Amino acid sequence: MKQKIFFPFLIALFVSNVMSCRKPLDNTKQQNEVLVLGTIHSGHLTDSVHTIEYLDKLIRNINPDYILAEIPPDRFKNAMQGFQRDDSISEPRVMRFPEYVDVVFPLTKELDFEIIPTAGWTFPMAQERSQKLRDISNDSLRIDDWTAYLKANKRSDSIYKSTGKVNDPYFIHTNKYDSIQDISLQVYNKLFNVELGLGGWENINIAHYWHIEKALEKHRYKGSRFLIIYGAGHKGWFLRELRKRDDIKLLEMKPFLDAIK
Repeated sequence: MKQKIFFPFLIALFVSNVMSCRKPLDNTKQQNEVLVLGTIHSGHLTDSVHTIEYLDKLIRNINPDYILAEIPPDRFKNAMQGFQRDDSISEPRVMRFPEYVDVVFPLTKELDFEIIPTAGWTFPMAQERSQKLRDISNDSLRIDDWTAYLKANKRSDSIYKSTGKVNDPYFIHTNKYDSIQDISLQVYNKLFNVELGLGGWENINIAHYWHIEKALEKHRYKGSRFLIIYGAGHKGWFLRELRKRDDIKLLEMKPFLDAIK
């Protein structure tokens, strides 16, 4: 399927933001440190290693100044108010992510960091995406596209499982993991990104990253540590964009994983 330029205003804004990051480094200013933590969402509740307790230790060891969270800005206020009121979170979108409910929000009582919501997700977008995918899967004229999509998913899952490192936090934070995820995600993106609108893979990552860039720009050259926490599938996309910036220092996750063995 031939790709077209979609949502030109969004793409133009993203490109403009990226280009603004190519400013010469002032040696009198300190680069911010940035880490990207890939999570497995509900998997943290059932995995034997990558547990809630493991995440708690890891984030304590990283000791960030800012956590850029996979939480939509319009959902964050209610979530934080609920937590401050009775130590619980009832905001539906945030409740889906135990990494926030059971780890990040509780840690605000002990560590000195600020949560910055950066997700581009909206409920109408998610509904529209789900409906369009259902329509495509039932469209007799799109059998080839849907079959290619399912085949890519199956191949990606098969290769991932064959590594014997499913949910291994060390493996998740490698380029090889990202390349395995890309087997399915790039097919999904090529076939459906334009059609799914704001819910397409490239489009939603642009929306997420726009918020991430706003936070990085606001605190540019402060010598702070930023921890970006998103579902692990997003990690590779974010890292490719973050590597284009010369005002930050990207840190590897491995030393922090080693420290909590």
